[in-house]
Amino acid sequence: MEKGYSFLFVRPPGDVIAPNGFPADPRPQPPMGPKVFRDAMDIRIRVFCDEQNCGLDVELDEDDPRSWHWVCYHATREGQLEPIAVVRIVPPPHGPHPNGFSDPNEEPYVKLGRVATLPEHRGKGISRLLTEKALQWSFENRHEVSPEWRGLVLCHGQTSVEKMYQKLGFVTDERLGRWQEEGIEHLGMWRQLRDS
Repeated sequence: MEKGYSFLFVRPPGDVIAPNGFPADPRPQPPMGPKVFRDAMDIRIRVFCDEQNCGLDVELDEDDPRSWHWVCYHATREGQLEPIAVVRIVPPPHGPHPNGFSDPNEEPYVKLGRVATLPEHRGKGISRLLTEKALQWSFENRHEVSPEWRGLVLCHGQTSVEKMYQKLGFVTDERLGRWQEEGIEHLGMWRQLRDS
């Protein structure tokens, strides 16, 4: 499966991606931030904004400067690396859950989100592979991601891909309910990463 694919990540890019605060233009001219981050944003815009009609004005958000982004690249026949899939890992702390649910004993967690694959590359297991690589690296380097994090992962996913996340070991948390983001139904799912 991995032949012809490369997986790169970028550490949190910081305020360079939104020097004037939020809301911020996700397609600034000239382009800002590391190339892998710009590739991640391009995929997100193409999938969430262009294809799913989510608002361009909310795609770049306050979590992006502090988040880790992984991008899958596909080698084209011409030998170019084409960015085709992305995932984002947001380290703790996090605000309240969308439905207001709160657990005072909730341990620190990272949030998996903005998982997207370009349409012509779907159905090949790329999102699953990229997600596993991102989670594995994050867990093996948890001291760098967040010193207090012990492996708990929350995914705010679209309900249409709930089964994909279940195959990755995520379990739906009914306490978090279901909610709308940009007119698309979402749900919360958890997974606990452990040492091998």
